[in-house]
Amino acid sequence: MAIFMVVFGVLLMLFTCTALLKWNEVRYRKKGLPPGTMGWPVFGETTEFLKQGPNFMKTQRARYGNLFKSHILGCPTMVSMDPDLNRYILMNEAKGLVPGYPQSMIDILGKCNIAAVHGSTHKYMRGALLSLISPTMIRDQLLPKIDGFMRTHLNFWDNKVINIQHKTKEMALLSSLKQIATLESSSISEEFMPEFFKLVLGTLSLPIDFPGTNYRQGLQARKNILSMLRKLIQERRASEEITHQDMLACLMNNQENKYKLSDEEIIDQIITILYSGYETVSTTSMMAVKYLHDHPKVLQELRKEHLEIRKRKNPEDPIEWKDLKSMRFTRAVIFETSRLATIVNGVLRKTTKEMELNGFVIPQGWRIYVYTREINYDPYLYPEPLAFNPWRWLDKSLESQNYLFIFGGGSRQCPGKDLGIAEISTFLHYFVTRYRWEEVGGDKLMKFPRVEAPNGLHIRVSSYC
Repeated sequence: MAIFMVVFGVLLMLFTCTALLKWNEVRYRKKGLPPGTMGWPVFGETTEFLKQGPNFMKTQRARYGNLFKSHILGCPTMVSMDPDLNRYILMNEAKGLVPGYPQSMIDILGKCNIAAVHGSTHKYMRGALLSLISPTMIRDQLLPKIDGFMRTHLNFWDNKVINIQHKTKEMALLSSLKQIATLESSSISEEFMPEFFKLVLGTLSLPIDFPGTNYRQGLQARKNILSMLRKLIQERRASEEITHQDMLACLMNNQENKYKLSDEEIIDQIITILYSGYETVSTTSMMAVKYLHDHPKVLQELRKEHLEIRKRKNPEDPIEWKDLKSMRFTRAVIFETSRLATIVNGVLRKTTKEMELNGFVIPQGWRIYVYTREINYDPYLYPEPLAFNPWRWLDKSLESQNYLFIFGGGSRQCPGKDLGIAEISTFLHYFVTRYRWEEVGGDKLMKFPRVEAPNGLHIRVSSYC
């Protein structure tokens, strides 16, 4: 009897699972939809997507082609791996397409976040952001702060084993804080940093508001960060006799700034700057250190470029705008690192109306995942695509080709691209002119859903001179 009950239970479970899967497929079966599978109710294929990453995408493409449907991160989604269609989608946001980022990201980063808004609001918020990080602002205000920070941050690494992943995460966040709130950055950083790290983890999670989930912790971290930033704004307004020259001062200066933002919009702009710069700058810097270690000829060429710059300077002279513009090989290393490591896998859009793409019908409210990862390994665009070859980027035409998506595309191309390049370039300048390094070994790298070393990336650092 007991055996019969066990067998019956197993059969019932299998029947229930099959029925749920079948029901979910029928639920999304509509004439004209792309082929594909939808997985489980509510959860869809999110688990397979996050665990298998690129292999999941390749398997689905092999079965269904460059366009297929799925259900990931809580929403029915059309995945596009077609380069021409991806370019069309990125260049034509106004034609029935708006940002489609996961609900968890919108909830945690804020409804005024530049990634969440569209139309005239996006144009206004993007203008406000670009006014803070324009080439003129980088040259006159931000680069001196970046240089001063990097000099200090890279002190005392000699003869130590360091976790370069942790150091570059600290670097990206603290450098941004310095640019946002110069005088207060040191006093708030210790309290701010752990909350910010929780916020980042929460943005790529299922929006399940239960105790202990990354989503719940991310929401709580946002509340704590809001409290800190509101207090900072209030303290600034109460001490008008102190003159500040930083991003927060520009955002708060309604008299001279043509972009008049509410406190809520100012705070979401600050979170935008911190979040967008943190992920790309920290990961690109870490992976550049990794690739330079693995490719001595590239390191030799990069170090040569930076030693030439130092020869023209006294020891304490900072990096200036003209130095930054002369770092052609450094720029090539940054682009090649971004391409090969694939820091950004793709972007999300959402349909505001039913629309047709490449002969398929995409219902209103569906997400479109513009998956750009595979184009980074296209041998027609990048001969020997798995080779780390920064020299390919010295041909400037490669930066202007139609399928360069490592910084996004269209009206939403990363506004902080130039600022990020300035930060990474300055970091590499002081790192390669001060130090040699070797990997301790045994550390593993993950490339999806974000590039990271789960147990850290440890290197043994020694003086170069």
